[in-house]
Order: sequence, then C-alpha cells, then structure tokens
Amino acid sequence: MRFIKPLCILLLTYTFTAGYLFEVPALPILNETIRALYLHVPMWFTMIFLLLLSSFHSYRYVSNGDILHDMKSYNFAHIGVYFGILGLLTGMVWARYTWGTFWTNDPKLNGSAIGLLIYFGYFILRSSIDDESKRGKISSVYNVFSFSMLIPLIFILPRLTDSLHPGNGGNPGFNVYDMNSQLRLVFYPAVVGFILLGLWISEIRLKMLKLNQK
Repeated sequence: MRFIKPLCILLLTYTFTAGYLFEVPALPILNETIRALYLHVPMWFTMIFLLLLSSFHSYRYVSNGDILHDMKSYNFAHIGVYFGILGLLTGMVWARYTWGTFWTNDPKLNGSAIGLLIYFGYFILRSSIDDESKRGKISSVYNVFSFSMLIPLIFILPRLTDSLHPGNGGNPGFNVYDMNSQLRLVFYPAVVGFILLGLWISEIRLKMLKLNQK
C-alpha cells in the first residue's frame, strides 16, 4: 500500500495542472465548464469503488464475524459517502452553469440523492445499537442492501427514463460525441487519482479507528 500516497499525489497534481492548461472542446452550452468533468465524475467513481469495498467487507463480517471487516466496512462507507456528497455538490455547481439551475427533476439526480439518504440511514442504524456484535451484523446486512439499491438508482433507472445526464435516457454519453483524446488524457488519470485518494484517506482513518478500539 506504500505506492498509494506518491502515485495519488502524482496523478492529482497532473490532473489539476493539465486540466487547467489543456484545451477543451468548444461545445455549445458546456464551453469551459466541461473541465468540471475532471472533478465531478471521478468523485462518483471513487464513491462507487469505496462503497463496493464497504459492501464486500460487510459480507465478510457476516460470513466470519471478524470485527476488522466490520471496521473496514464502516470506514469505507464513511469515506465513500463523503465523496458522494462532493460529487453531488460539484454536479450542482456544474448544473447551474449548463442547465440554469442547481437542481432539476432528473432521475439521476434524484436517484443519487436517494442513494445517499439510504447510506445516511446506515450510519443512523449503527449509532442506535450499543451491542457491538448485534450492531455489526444488522448494519452489515443493511449495508449490502444499500449498495444493491444504489446501483439501480444511479445506473439502471436513469437509462429507462428521460434524463439530462450524458449516457442516460437516450442522451448520448461524453465518449460518443465530445470526449476527445485530450479530455481522456486528463479524465482517466483523474479517476485513478481520486480513487487512490479515497483509499489513502480510508487507510489513515482505519488506523485511527483501530487506535480508538484499543
């Protein structure tokens, strides 16, 4: 895990430098705001990745009862939701400049908000149970359920209805009509960089949780 910190710093430094210096496609409405792609979408990728790890460790805890898996599950969920909130906020700012409002009745926006609310329920559930073993088992089952609900809310339902988001509801994705090679040179490293940042923060926070446990 030692490679996470230096590689994360390298990729994010490149992202913010190249993201500012490289030219972007001169598209109607989007114009320079398309640079938000380097922040908004990688944050959602990071959230999904961390919540997937959280769900996996919840399953492992239910399977073998190892308290370390419960700690990792809670930790990854905590950091993942933070990135989800940042993804939602950056998306709202982007929407204000492209759609003219911070929020619309868009299925992907609504699905994302509902998904985060489900995870807020996970944290409330954990804090309401004092018994460690009972808390771990109940919250782990709820966590697996939460992730299984998040995927349809974000990736499936928006594709079945009209949506303003690229790649949903018949609206073509960025990679189809305007994701040029120069955008990809920044976007893909940004995705990896933010995922590594999420893992780095999670690693630090897990050490703090272990110290508190002792």
